[in-house]
Amino acid sequence: MLKTHFKPNRLALLLPAFVLLPAAAQTTPADSDAKLDTVVVSGIRASVRKALDTKEASNSMVEVIASEDIGKLPDTTIAESLARLPGLSAGIDRGNASQIVARGLGPRFVGATLNGREFASSEPDRAVRFEMFPAESVSGATVYKTQSAEIVEGGIATTIDLQTVQPLAYRERTVSLKADALYYQLGNDIQGAKKYAPRLGGIYVDQFLDRTLGVALAFSYYDQPSLEDRVDNWGFNEDHSADVTGDGKVDKTPWGFQNGVKKGTDKRSSLLGKVEYKPSGAVALTGDVYAARSNILEPTLVHVEGNVGNWDGWQSGNFSKVTTDGGYVTGATVSGVNLDNLNARWKQNMRNFAAGLNGKFKLDDWQLDADLARSTAARDTMWTAVQMSMLQPGSVTWSFPRDGWMTYGFSGDSGNPSAFSTNVTEQWGPSYVGKLNDSLNSQQFNASRSVKWGDVSKLKFGLRATQRDKSYAQTSWNYAGAATIPTSAFQRVTVAGRPDFIEFAEGFDSAVPQYFGASTLNADGRSPTASDLVQNSWRAKESSSAAFAQADLNGSVFGDLSYRGNVGLRAVHTSQTGYGMEQVNGGAPTPVSAGTRYTRFLPSLNLILNLDAEDVNQLRFGVSRAMARAPLDVMNAAHTVSIDPNGVNPTTVSGGNPQLKPMMASQVDLTFQRYFDKDSLVSVGLFYKNLSDYIGIASVAGTFNGKAAYYTSQVNRDGGNVKGVELVYQQAFTALPAPWNSLGLMANYTYSDSNIKENGDRSGGTFTPIATNGLMKSNGGLTLWYARNGFEARLAANHHSAYNRAPTWDSTAFQLNGAETWVSANVSQQITSQLQVRFGVENATNQRVTYTDPLNPWHQSNFQFGRRFNVGVTYKL
Repeated sequence: MLKTHFKPNRLALLLPAFVLLPAAAQTTPADSDAKLDTVVVSGIRASVRKALDTKEASNSMVEVIASEDIGKLPDTTIAESLARLPGLSAGIDRGNASQIVARGLGPRFVGATLNGREFASSEPDRAVRFEMFPAESVSGATVYKTQSAEIVEGGIATTIDLQTVQPLAYRERTVSLKADALYYQLGNDIQGAKKYAPRLGGIYVDQFLDRTLGVALAFSYYDQPSLEDRVDNWGFNEDHSADVTGDGKVDKTPWGFQNGVKKGTDKRSSLLGKVEYKPSGAVALTGDVYAARSNILEPTLVHVEGNVGNWDGWQSGNFSKVTTDGGYVTGATVSGVNLDNLNARWKQNMRNFAAGLNGKFKLDDWQLDADLARSTAARDTMWTAVQMSMLQPGSVTWSFPRDGWMTYGFSGDSGNPSAFSTNVTEQWGPSYVGKLNDSLNSQQFNASRSVKWGDVSKLKFGLRATQRDKSYAQTSWNYAGAATIPTSAFQRVTVAGRPDFIEFAEGFDSAVPQYFGASTLNADGRSPTASDLVQNSWRAKESSSAAFAQADLNGSVFGDLSYRGNVGLRAVHTSQTGYGMEQVNGGAPTPVSAGTRYTRFLPSLNLILNLDAEDVNQLRFGVSRAMARAPLDVMNAAHTVSIDPNGVNPTTVSGGNPQLKPMMASQVDLTFQRYFDKDSLVSVGLFYKNLSDYIGIASVAGTFNGKAAYYTSQVNRDGGNVKGVELVYQQAFTALPAPWNSLGLMANYTYSDSNIKENGDRSGGTFTPIATNGLMKSNGGLTLWYARNGFEARLAANHHSAYNRAPTWDSTAFQLNGAETWVSANVSQQITSQLQVRFGVENATNQRVTYTDPLNPWHQSNFQFGRRFNVGVTYKL
């Protein structure tokens, strides 16, 4: 059943951002003609200027996100802001920018710190979900594209440092409150889905004791609908199909497909507290706490068409209207097939916590810095589903064009509960709960002093120690048989463009315990299965210590040309242990552990040559050695062992690898930058990274209990290089006549290439090369902004080419994320000095997402999240 609904065209969605520009250029009645050309530096322009000043002054190659005012970052979360920076993009999760991809490398090569401290992650590896940091809690971010000895090790692609507000940096008490109402257009297409959502946030900053004590409190709350419309092709019968087109050739038919819709919620909240105490110029103490939660509840409806594979031609006579592409059947009508309807439910609760205490002291000529921090992350998940099968077969029609939107239809009334069997079973089981915990403690001590040793202007030294413990435990179980459920317990659900679904009328959590037993959805008292213990539970511990020495440089070369920079060395020693269960020939699991230790030296050099006396033109050069530690989830010792009782075939072992060493990179950066105006920059940069000890799935020869064996696991292997070019142009057009002198433009483009290959064979038995995780050949963005007399507008478009990513917990399950262009538009008006109103639209062009099997371009999944609109106000006291 189809529903009609209003779908504004793309142009109509983008016009609000700039249609008001002429009005914004007008002065208020109180303004005189003399004030017409006056541009107050605030809002977007102040953020751009501050970011550019920080970038220009840095001794490293950096990108900067800056907020000129408290709580006024331009996006909902820091992830959206990061994804617009040169060389960066983001993988999308539930319609939100989430994990960062940088310079042709995926999330496992991206380091992240909060106020300079590494923090725990709710992902199984080390990757950070940046959408967990709302704009209210973060005052800015610095993206380090070159390494220096003082930066925490761990990022080869880049290291991203998020900064929270500094209360003593403000001159007076400030309170800013934000409230938004959001509309999710896809919710209008899915019956019963949530369409509207509130977003609240605020921050309070104050100073006491004659401005020696500063306090900041920030909060956010976001009740976001989690909506998705998705179709998955299961792949093709390539070996046992038949001719269905009549051309005498075997046509490869799909095994089946599924269509799912989510109509859930993602409730996110955060709280930040920070205290600064500076009783004198010689002492500064800072304590801060950050906590964030995400509670996801996703009822999901799925249609399953699993019996169209045409094994050895048994269904050939039922095929009609067949379309093929490259020998693959991409569309057909097949009669005599069944449709199943799944009711599923996914729960995912994440908790992040970070706290730290920092002290800065001046002792004669020395600046001392001591820091203690603790960070934790937790992720609790649960999956369960039940299946209803239609009583009568029908005809299914589908069209799955390569790189196109997949559609299907069914001849029967799939939304009529009486068309389904009342015998309901658990499906896609077993049900399971999973618990992930990550804890990270750090201790750091730095010392620095200014010197006059030729071109050496400052010396820096530091020691750092960390202790990390990450684990995941899973428990699974099956329902106690089938249940007879009356058709009256179900109701119809319509979804625009899809056959209707049926769902439990009283909700999944009420119906399943009622019909299958009160404890059906309760994991209490259940014991993990052998599969849970061996294949789905793990633990990794890691202790690391680092020391660095760095010299800041400042001098002259080639006559009157000045230069600055730094040179240093960081030494890192790490000890790691993986834990798990070993199972031999299906026997009882037994605990095992193993580990390794390593030391790595990371030299670095950064130089900035000012090509003129005014420092307008700069040549920046960086060379360094960097490392990225192995993902924590594959450092476990759990494995299964298969021993041939006849002693003929070699033993096979599969599982984790606690002896993984870090991936290493020697890297060079060269960039020319021209700061040709106060708010303007043109930049051309080249980068090259040579990676070794790359981690990927493989099967390698070894021994087990003294006998020949093959181990299938993640291993260190040969790497390769990543190279590219980055182009940046941004300008505030202040030389234009009013009102156009309030326009600004930011544009960037990055081209990356790599000869590093991932293994497309998930079994590890062979090496089937595919592009490395995160390699976007092209990535760029264009932002046009306008700011005048309290009116601000921003139109942004970011594009990336297709790239491989691992969107699930299985780091070997690569999907080719198709090319995407994400467009957003935002306008705001300052009504009074305290009150601002705003309007915005995200994903304005309704970008759809396509995942493709890297080894088969016809095997695809695609899904959409829809547009998001918001109307909001900010009130500042």
